[in-house]
Amino acid sequence: MEIQKVRLGRTELWVTKTAFGALPIQRISRGDTKKLVRRAYEAGINYFDTANAYTDSEEKLGEALHDVRHSVILSTKSEGEDKKTVQGHIEESLRRLQTDYIDLFQFHNPEKLPDPHDPDGPFAAALEAKQKGYIRHIGITNHRLKVALAAVESGNFETMQFPFSYLSARQDIDLVAKCRAADMGFIAMKGLCGGMLNNAAACYAFMQQFENVVPIWGIQYEWELDQWLELTEKRQGMTPELQAVIDQDRRELAHDFCRSCGYCLPCTVGIDIPQAARMAMLLRRSPYQPYLSDEWHAKMHQIEKCVRCNACKGRCPYELDIPDLLQTMLKDYDQFYAEHCAER
Repeated sequence: MEIQKVRLGRTELWVTKTAFGALPIQRISRGDTKKLVRRAYEAGINYFDTANAYTDSEEKLGEALHDVRHSVILSTKSEGEDKKTVQGHIEESLRRLQTDYIDLFQFHNPEKLPDPHDPDGPFAAALEAKQKGYIRHIGITNHRLKVALAAVESGNFETMQFPFSYLSARQDIDLVAKCRAADMGFIAMKGLCGGMLNNAAACYAFMQQFENVVPIWGIQYEWELDQWLELTEKRQGMTPELQAVIDQDRRELAHDFCRSCGYCLPCTVGIDIPQAARMAMLLRRSPYQPYLSDEWHAKMHQIEKCVRCNACKGRCPYELDIPDLLQTMLKDYDQFYAEHCAER
């Protein structure tokens, strides 16, 4: 199958617009990963995105793709905040990916832009690695609009990876346009908005409206890969029916809500914040029965132990009042649980 390719800004990398997000492969076996990744490659997908922080994701990609390395484009990331740490991460990523170069190295969601003039900072490590040929291009990922905008204006990064879906606000769509004007590649993460969006065709059609946007779909199961390949093959575009789905979801969901990015963690009292903070939507947009289990009932009531230390609130890139949000979710959960407990 011939998959449309997109020029990733001034990197001049031509990547398939249907790309493979490799965060979820942490949750499956090496054998299943190899089968899944090879199927994606053989179907025509040439862009695979991972990160140093994704446990064994890099190793699994390396095992699956090392013999076709020059036919694929690999991007990875480092959360390192100093030169030595980033140097170590790059060396580790090269070893794990079984390659001698990384196509795109990205600074992983920094709270502030790395200073390109700091000789001991993370940017210095990336520049040295680029000079040595270990990495070919430098990008950045972020969840904070202010940091993302500053990154575009700085001119120091060749790509931007940012959450983008049909629930995105006007200013997020403007960010896409700013990246295009700056010839900066735009990589869309969380195209399903952390699992809140369940109509793959609507998500795909929305992305197709932006020719410079490269969505990386997080893929764990073969049926997920199949759905993206099917949509790609039929070149799914926007239809009145899909627009109606988008309009309805925007009415129901386009407000401040948890995107399940996980940067709030760890919780000092062990609350599963990314799941608990969006429980009301999960109950109504997913098969709800698993969330009525004794295990999940106990997990939700862990919220009662919240001491309002506000550590999570301070780390949230969307500036959500997480303690208050959790209390609202617990109240909603208990009401839903009481209404449906007879079904258990």
